[in-house]
Amino acid sequence: MKQRILIIDDDADLCRLLRNNLEQEGYFVCIRHDGAAGLEELRSGDYQLVVLDIMLPLKNGYEVLGEIREKSFVPVLMLTARDSEGDKVSGLRMGADDYLTKPFANSEFLARVSSLLRRYTVFNAANAGEKTITAGGLSIDGTGREVRKDGRLLELTAKEFDLLLFFAENQGKVFTKKQIYRAVWKEEYAFDDNNIMVHIRRLRKKIEDNPENPKYILTVWGVGYKMGGERE
Repeated sequence: MKQRILIIDDDADLCRLLRNNLEQEGYFVCIRHDGAAGLEELRSGDYQLVVLDIMLPLKNGYEVLGEIREKSFVPVLMLTARDSEGDKVSGLRMGADDYLTKPFANSEFLARVSSLLRRYTVFNAANAGEKTITAGGLSIDGTGREVRKDGRLLELTAKEFDLLLFFAENQGKVFTKKQIYRAVWKEEYAFDDNNIMVHIRRLRKKIEDNPENPKYILTVWGVGYKMGGERE
């Protein structure tokens, strides 16, 4: 089955070029020229990669990326005519997986696409058959809903376990409080930062050697949280 790629960019000439090159490599490609149409297509189709421009009509690339990350972890390759370090940092912090500044060589574009698709495919294949996630001294059994640290069973509440499993399944990715709340609480975010912070503080007390200097649940200042430790 062909891997499916969604391109959201208002440059019609560039889109035709990218589609031709990608189709020659055996990919299925869909194109949308504004942010709102791109989001609608992503919701209705199964895509393994999104190529997303920043400067878009109706919804800009940052807005589109934010909405994608509320519900999906599909890889996103951002494109921009800007050559600002700040733009790149903003996109990556919001959840973009990679970044290309226009103009770019076709060979580099295809290499980035191939790399993102390969990582995504390998990650999903690993998770599909994986019942236990091991990170550092933690062993997280998603089926039995048990967590052990250095072989010792930890007593976590249901929400603490859900929170830890979410981080473990997405290790290394940075999430905002809004994204965490929607993914773990399964509710619309109502700026309930205190609820999230209390659960993270309690979770750290149970899994960290030193909760004041955590190595598993890490704070990314100004953005949110991510899980550290090495996944095995």
